[in-house]
Amino acid sequence: MSWYEKNKLKILGVLGVGVAVTLYINVFSGDSSAPVTAPTAVTPAPMTLAPQTQAKVRRTTTGGGTFEFKPRVGFARPEDRPDPATIDPTLRLELLAKVQNVQPEEATRNLFQYGTPVAVAATAKAIPLPTNVPKIPIANQPGRGASAPPPPSGPPPTPSAPAMTFKYYGYKVSKADGRKQAFLLDGDDIFIAGENDQVKSARYKVVKIGVSSITIEDTQFKSSQTIQLTPEAVAG
Repeated sequence: MSWYEKNKLKILGVLGVGVAVTLYINVFSGDSSAPVTAPTAVTPAPMTLAPQTQAKVRRTTTGGGTFEFKPRVGFARPEDRPDPATIDPTLRLELLAKVQNVQPEEATRNLFQYGTPVAVAATAKAIPLPTNVPKIPIANQPGRGASAPPPPSGPPPTPSAPAMTFKYYGYKVSKADGRKQAFLLDGDDIFIAGENDQVKSARYKVVKIGVSSITIEDTQFKSSQTIQLTPEAVAG
């Protein structure tokens, strides 16, 4: 065997030993008894919400500067707020009728296109309203339009006393002092009263007792009424 072949065998042997050592270290040298630990779960940090702030828009001026635009809700000053008690909630039906009588005109410009508006032809006609649209009647509405009745002039009428419901069916005369007492019937109530006496919680006052009639005064309205003798009550 020549020297070259001997050195070749030595080199191959060294390489085989190196491969065997590397294979043992990487594959067979692991410790199977070592505890296997599960990966630790990462707890996410709690989410914090930023406080709500007023919307701001930063704009650039023509001079190169910037300013913040803050949208305003409501009125800046409390004295500018309208008083709800002073707002008139009345429906102005006469104005609604005036709007109904306006004929719509033909469109002359597209709002979504920029440019010079197109001139309208002189022969353009208004589009008529449909005939089946019901109108809101306002002629008979009191206090609306020219057909409303005028308010009454002068002071309001004086209220009058209601009619009395008494029935006069007789009287008696005291032998001791000659005082008269009348017998009155009001529904199911019976009253015995002399002249200047008051009945029904002092609402009525007997003024004069006669043979065939009696005069009673309404103290609330300061008016008097004469009631005739009732034959039916005497007969009963």
